[in-house]
Amino acid sequence: MSRYKIKPLLPRKFKSLPIEERPSKVSQQDFAQVFPGHPGVSSFLNSIPNILAGRDFKELIKSLRFAFRKKKPIIFGCGAHVIKVGLNPLLINLMERGWLTALVLNGAGIIHDFELALVGKTSEDVETQIKKGEFGTAEETGAFLNQAIKEGAVDKLGLGEAIGRALARFDLPFKENSLLYHAYRLNIPVTVHVSLGSDIIHFHPQVDGAATGQTSLRDFFLLAALIAKLEGGGVYLNIGSAVVLPEVFLKAVAYVRNQGYSLEKFVTAVFDFKLHYRPLENVVRRPLGRESKGYYFIGHHEIMIPLLAAALLSSKEEE
Repeated sequence: MSRYKIKPLLPRKFKSLPIEERPSKVSQQDFAQVFPGHPGVSSFLNSIPNILAGRDFKELIKSLRFAFRKKKPIIFGCGAHVIKVGLNPLLINLMERGWLTALVLNGAGIIHDFELALVGKTSEDVETQIKKGEFGTAEETGAFLNQAIKEGAVDKLGLGEAIGRALARFDLPFKENSLLYHAYRLNIPVTVHVSLGSDIIHFHPQVDGAATGQTSLRDFFLLAALIAKLEGGGVYLNIGSAVVLPEVFLKAVAYVRNQGYSLEKFVTAVFDFKLHYRPLENVVRRPLGRESKGYYFIGHHEIMIPLLAAALLSSKEEE
C-alpha cells in the first residue's frame, strides 16, 4: 500500500462526448491524392543541384531503390502529424507497391488513424477544448482502442497488430483511410510505442495500463527484429517524431547489437520541419555503422513526403 497521503485521481467521473459532436480540424476531403508516377519526376530530380540537401535527397532515393530491389526493409517511423496533414493515402499506396515494408508509430498515431476510419476526420482544437474540460473526451476513441488493446494483450499480440485486427473486424464507414487497417490487410508489421500519460485514451475509464504496457513492449521487440534485418542496405525513415520514436530506435539498435547482430551497413533519414536534437543524434548520427549513412531533411511533411513518394513511384526499379 502506498505511503502517500495524496491518492491518484482516477477516471471514475469521466465525462465523455460522442466524437461526432467534437469539432475536428482535419477532414479526409483535404487529404493528399496519390500521384501514380511519371518519368518526368526522375528528370526533375536529376535537375536538382548535386550540392548539400539536393545531393543527399538523390542519394537517399538511390538507397531506397537499392533496398526495394534487394528486398531489404524500408521502415517508416511516423509521428502523428504525418497522419494529421493528410498523407495516409500516399503511405497506403507505398505499402501496396512494396515501398513501405514496416510502419512504426507513437501512441497518438493510432488515435488519429482510428478517428479517420470511424468518422473521416480528426484533430480537435486543443486550445478551445482543454479550457472546457472536453479535450480528449471522445467516447468512441477511448472505448474502441482500449478494448482492442486489452483483447490484443490476451492473445499476446503487439499493440499495432491488435489495433489493425480490430479495424479489420469492424465495418467502419471510412476504414479505407486507415494505415493500420491496410497494413493488417497486407500483413505489413506495425509497431506502436506508447509513452504512458501522453495520449488521450490513457485517461479513459477503459484504459488498462498492464495491457498497454504489455502490447507496446512486445512491439519494441518486434521492432528490434525488423531493425536486425536492416543490415546490407535497409532503410529507416523517421518522419515527424521529435522524441519518442528516435529514443525507441536508438534503444532498439543497441539491443539488436547486444544480441549479436551486425548493423554496419544501412541507411537512416529524418524528415521534419525543423532541426531537433534527438532525431539528429539518435537516428542520423549515433546508431550508424561503419558503412552506414544518415540524412536530415527539413521541410513541411505535406510537401516533402509527396515529393518522396513521387520519386519512388517514378523509379524504374519498381518495374
